[in-house]
Amino acid sequence: MPRCCAALYMRVSTLDQHPESQLHDLRQVASQRASVIIAEFTDRVSGAKAKRQGLDQMMADARRGRFDVVLAWASDQIARSVKHFLEVLEEFNRLGTHFKSSTKQLDRPRLRVDLSPFLRQPVKTQNPMNGELSHGIVTQEVHQGV
Repeated sequence: MPRCCAALYMRVSTLDQHPESQLHDLRQVASQRASVIIAEFTDRVSGAKAKRQGLDQMMADARRGRFDVVLAWASDQIARSVKHFLEVLEEFNRLGTHFKSSTKQLDRPRLRVDLSPFLRQPVKTQNPMNGELSHGIVTQEVHQGV
C-alpha cells in the first residue's frame, strides 16, 4: 500500500469524556496503512451540533489537499445525520480524499457513484445506514469515550 498523508478525526459528546482511546486506535490504523499523520482533529461536542470546529477545520484542510485519507473511529463521528454523512462522502469523493472508519468497516477508497440523487430524497428510517449513523452500539462507544 502506498504511503499517504492522513488526517485523524475524533469526537466525544461531553466534556467529561476523553478521545484518547480513539486517538490510540486511529494512530494504529494509520501505522498499519503506512500513512503519515498530517493532522489530528478533535471535537468535544454533541454530534448533532451543526458547527464543530474540528470537523470544519478538517473539511477546510481537505479542500486544500493537505491529506489523502481521513481516518475516523466510527463513521457516525463525522456526520450528524445520514444526509450530512452522504454530503461529506460526496465532498471527499470530489476531492479525491479517502475515508476509513476503524470500527464500522466503512472503507471507501473513492466512490465512483454520484450521491447527489440520494441527497435530494428524504431519508427513510428504514435506511440501513441509519443503524450505522445512529447512536447504537452504545457499549463500544462508551468504552471509547464517545
